[in-house]
Amino acid sequence: MSTPKTQTEWKLTALAEEVGVSPRTVRYYVQRGLLPAPPFKGPDTVYGEEHRVRLKAIRVLQARFLPLDAIQAELLRLSPEELRRLAETPVGPGTSPVPEEPPRMPLKRPGKDPTVEVARYQRWLLAPGLELHVSEQAEAKVRALAERVRALIEESQEGTQS
Repeated sequence: MSTPKTQTEWKLTALAEEVGVSPRTVRYYVQRGLLPAPPFKGPDTVYGEEHRVRLKAIRVLQARFLPLDAIQAELLRLSPEELRRLAETPVGPGTSPVPEEPPRMPLKRPGKDPTVEVARYQRWLLAPGLELHVSEQAEAKVRALAERVRALIEESQEGTQS
């Protein structure tokens, strides 16, 4: 009995389908530096296992509501084995997208203070098209202000429904 051969190379569309993103997204991530550029061979360009693993890890981190800058920093910080384990984390209905402990790592960006830390945020949908993001590290005054804004919007919505 022979063992099934696992796929190690994909064309752009096949890779995108495998991971559940669009080919345009894959190209964008390469442009942003989240994915390494594949060796260019014209129409025969193929993406490898590293691309698949990184794309799956990006999807897990996005499910945790991390912005792309924080995702990029996290990808740089992780060893290949940690990256593979992260990529295997289930994402979807019934799984908690938020880690038990928020990731904290230096975020190095050209021309910016390299000591900036990435923190978890609470995300409130206030109205269609309007979200409020409040850092879990925000001071009590800031959190109280956010609560007042949320209460005001709820009151204004109740007034329009009457």
